[in-house]
Amino acid sequence: MANKLIAIVGMCGSGKGVACSKFESWGYQIIYFGQITLDEVEKRGLPPGEASERIVREQLRAEHGMAAYAILNVSRIRKALKQGNVVIDGLYSWDELLVLRKEFPRLKVVCIHASPKIRKKRLAKREIRPLTAKEVDARDQAEIERSAKGGPIAVADFMVINEAETFHLHGSLAIVRDKLNRP
Repeated sequence: MANKLIAIVGMCGSGKGVACSKFESWGYQIIYFGQITLDEVEKRGLPPGEASERIVREQLRAEHGMAAYAILNVSRIRKALKQGNVVIDGLYSWDELLVLRKEFPRLKVVCIHASPKIRKKRLAKREIRPLTAKEVDARDQAEIERSAKGGPIAVADFMVINEAETFHLHGSLAIVRDKLNRP
């Protein structure tokens, strides 16, 4: 049986990182698309934070197209798939999804959804890169309008609602995992 490739999608603060960590606990390797942004912010000597990250994300997409993060990660994904199952954290754009579906036809997309109110509460309390409600709104708007983030969310193979305690999310993800393991 071929190794599995899944992509976790959702808006900022929906619980994508928690979902990826759960898949990691089940033996999946995580490929975090956003690491390219963080590395580039540091490389350029920009101040850490959402404003610098948005600039880098938009510049990388202007340079490589809307599929930038998929294109820049294809070789990493191929290498990781040779070693085992892989979960992608940070698939954003429709174009990225199209590239990944062409390169990896067996890709499954799992959407983690939480309401804006819940996401804002979570992001305000986040230890690394916390966001204000205003920053969340600005990021949501930028990701929907400039990154075409809604497409992968809309066509996800699985939809998981994450508005309760973490153990509820883990239970829902276990159901997804079991479905992925069926022949």
